Amino acid sequence: MKLSEKMSSLGTETAFEVLARAESLTNEGRDIINLGIGQPDSAPPAQVVDAAIKALRDGHHGYTPAPGIYPIREAVAEYLAHTLRVEVSPENILVTPGGKPTIFFAIMMFGELGAEILYPNPGFPIYESVIRFSGAKPVPIPILERNNFSFKADELLSLITPATRLIILNSPGNPAGGAACKSEMDKFVAGIDARPDIAILSDEIYSRIYYGGTEHISLLSYPQIRNRLILLDGWSKTYAMTGWRIGFSVWPNELIEGAIRLAINCHSCVNAASQWGAIAALKGPQTSVLNMVASFDERRRFLVEALNAIPGITCKDPVGAFYVFPNITGSGINSFTLQQELLEKVGVATIAGTSFGKFGEGYLRISCASPLQNIRLAVDRIKDYLSCC
Repeated sequence: MKLSEKMSSLGTETAFEVLARAESLTNEGRDIINLGIGQPDSAPPAQVVDAAIKALRDGHHGYTPAPGIYPIREAVAEYLAHTLRVEVSPENILVTPGGKPTIFFAIMMFGELGAEILYPNPGFPIYESVIRFSGAKPVPIPILERNNFSFKADELLSLITPATRLIILNSPGNPAGGAACKSEMDKFVAGIDARPDIAILSDEIYSRIYYGGTEHISLLSYPQIRNRLILLDGWSKTYAMTGWRIGFSVWPNELIEGAIRLAINCHSCVNAASQWGAIAALKGPQTSVLNMVASFDERRRFLVEALNAIPGITCKDPVGAFYVFPNITGSGINSFTLQQELLEKVGVATIAGTSFGKFGEGYLRISCASPLQNIRLAVDRIKDYLSCC
């Protein structure tokens, strides 16, 4: 069979490959601590499960409108009004099976041969993968430790060329947990004003996971770019609903119909029970979210201190998401090699920084989404292994 040449440009998400290998080793009887996969280790709020079960028993088994049932789009609009203090019409909201379809749709709308798309690096690997698949040129925005793992507006704006069609931003960011400060956001928005033809995809999937009193700054709060801004958010991280495959996006008037058409061609609609469960998540008590973030915070603080105590490793304190991104250059081992050795030799699953782009060399991503006792044991294994190298 002759496949399309595009298939050779399609990348992957290494976290799932590491997960598969970790599970294989576990099935062989190995004791594996998985600090690789990016999903909360808590359960969804009880009201979410109850609402989904009720929806099934009430007969919600069929197709729904492609953008989502009206009650969920209305609930998202109310949620954004409450959390971000911005007004959004339910007509501009598209509910999707997770966050990836929004990334895919946005890139496919603007990506083609001759186009350029800017994306964070290190960053979520699907950005670069889909940009290449679209035929566009991926242009990395350096997300560097010296900038607290966030973008610098002047540096970002200098990367724009006449071929630039789309800019992707992610704050708080995966893998390093950096978040853009208001002054840099303001400078970026002011700078992009001169290029009204460029669209912006703001990936804010970790918008509720912050530490130390840091507040989320959403690009949705800048009215001057609303006519070309695509917002990505959802339930996976905030409500521990990764397996429910449900996210939401906000699209400007000019793009929402195209996004709905892509949804119809791609997945038709999100399953009905998940939508009713997601409504309950937004409308119900938020105690579980606060408790989960507090738990991540405790683990994050332990990890940063413990990793900084290991010779050859330094670790910045992330302000958001649920990962730490230690600098391992002092160990003398490159990222991929250390990822492999930690998993195969001492049973600790991590993700090489290079899985998130070329600027991730010299780093590992370690998830805080595991019980503290597991994290303590994992750090001891890492320390013991590096002391023997």
